[in-house]
Amino acid sequence: MNKSNILWLCMALLCSGCATEFNRVYKSADNTYKYEYAKECFARGKYQQAAALLQELVTAQKGRSMAQEGLYMLGMAQYGNRDYEAASATFRKYFSSYPKGDYAEQACYYIGQSLYQSAPEPRLDQTPTIGAINAYQHFIDYYPDSKMREDAQQKLFKLQDNLVQKEYLSAKLYYNLGGYFGNINANTESNYEACIITAQNALKAYPFSDLREAFSVLIMKSKFELAQNSSEEKRVERYRDAEDECYGFINEFPESAECATAQKYIEKCKKITKD
Repeated sequence: MNKSNILWLCMALLCSGCATEFNRVYKSADNTYKYEYAKECFARGKYQQAAALLQELVTAQKGRSMAQEGLYMLGMAQYGNRDYEAASATFRKYFSSYPKGDYAEQACYYIGQSLYQSAPEPRLDQTPTIGAINAYQHFIDYYPDSKMREDAQQKLFKLQDNLVQKEYLSAKLYYNLGGYFGNINANTESNYEACIITAQNALKAYPFSDLREAFSVLIMKSKFELAQNSSEEKRVERYRDAEDECYGFINEFPESAECATAQKYIEKCKKITKD
């Protein structure tokens, strides 16, 4: 038998021995023994085993001195095991059960941190992102002098950027769909109007976003396209609106590369609005 096979055999026997030991502890009626073993598993980074034992023990230990430590450790084990949904629920339970507990500040922070880890990319549904933002904001309000405050604040800003990016992608999609009518609902006349509404709402919600210019470009271009595709009765009014938007864009972003586009639109709008 070569050295490689011997090594694999030793590893298999070791894993088998560990599994046998864990099963023996798990079936034990001695909760103190199980708890100490869970702490050992946690310290060694065996979060799945620690969580399995602690999940059963936290109920049995309720009211005892080790109860809050066990509940917090369960949350950290779930977090270490990347079970972020379960971890956030456990930390929330700890904070509601022990608002003045030894680990209350950490638990409050890790509610947001767990949700942060599971926040999706901007193209996807942002419900977890909103939950993480709310959790971080609650932590900042509750512990304004915490050493973790700055970290929570920076991550909150990053999550808000995700929400802004989501709105930008939605607005841009409407603009790109242009004259396609298959997705139009009763609340909007065209995709250009939907783009304008989405972008304007985003600017109201996030006035200091780094994407402010990008949103403004979409609004300007959509208003011009909307004017070009309008019925005769709305045509002049919408060209005036587009012209005003172009002037507003140039005033706010005089160095923008899109100022040339705005000037070109103004010239075209004037041919309609001067009559």
